[in-house]
Amino acid sequence: MNIYKCLNELTSYIEENLESKIDYNVLARFLGVNTYTMQRIFSLIAGLSLAEYIRKRRLSNAGFDLYKTHDKVMDIAIKYQYDNATSFSRAFESFHGIKPSQVNKLSTLKIFPRIIFDENIAITNELEYEIIELNELNLYGIGVTTNNNDIKIDAPKLFKSIEAKYYSKYGNINYGLIAYNNNMREECVSYYVAYDKPIKGFEQINIPASKWLKFSINSQDAKDIQEMSENFYLEFLPSCKYNLREIPELEYYHDGITDFLVPIY
Repeated sequence: MNIYKCLNELTSYIEENLESKIDYNVLARFLGVNTYTMQRIFSLIAGLSLAEYIRKRRLSNAGFDLYKTHDKVMDIAIKYQYDNATSFSRAFESFHGIKPSQVNKLSTLKIFPRIIFDENIAITNELEYEIIELNELNLYGIGVTTNNNDIKIDAPKLFKSIEAKYYSKYGNINYGLIAYNNNMREECVSYYVAYDKPIKGFEQINIPASKWLKFSINSQDAKDIQEMSENFYLEFLPSCKYNLREIPELEYYHDGITDFLVPIY
């Protein structure tokens, strides 16, 4: 399966249905995975969340419609799946820089074009993995607010600061994990480092029992871990057909090794 060809089919479907409610289950079928996995693949490859992409395409078209027609703002809002004129106007102004009511023949508007992926990119890397089962984990962590763009800087910075502060008393950090803004987990909101022992002032984090894909990395360097994560989503997941559970991926640090753990059904 050419993942980039499938993504082009997905964005083509979105383009044809910007004026309708878009069913994420239909989009997931283009990639042959569940909706959560589909969104993770899209956001990693495209560099923005699927919801944000759809929002920007709709607002792009809404600006054109207001410029070319005399339709009411409320009619355009409904056309592009907004519940009311107020939420539409707020989103429109944030994107275009002007209110919908201010659009005229002299207006300067923005466009966010449809993403078209290069279908000629070859994926040839091999990734070795195991399927393991882990019992429920009770971890104790501390986190930092971040996002999809900043986590590559924020995660190692937090890790180093917590390690420097707590190593003498508690030893090595055991785990790293990412928290997301909702169950679909398109946007990360915080990164945690965690110990497997209670620490005063740390948040208790429960990870339910699960099956996991385990990828072992002979390193604990942040760049190597990030590279493994990207390789997993870009190269491994689209072809393997595993469906992910909506619980955090984990990084388990031990003996100079990082186990990158991905929860599956």
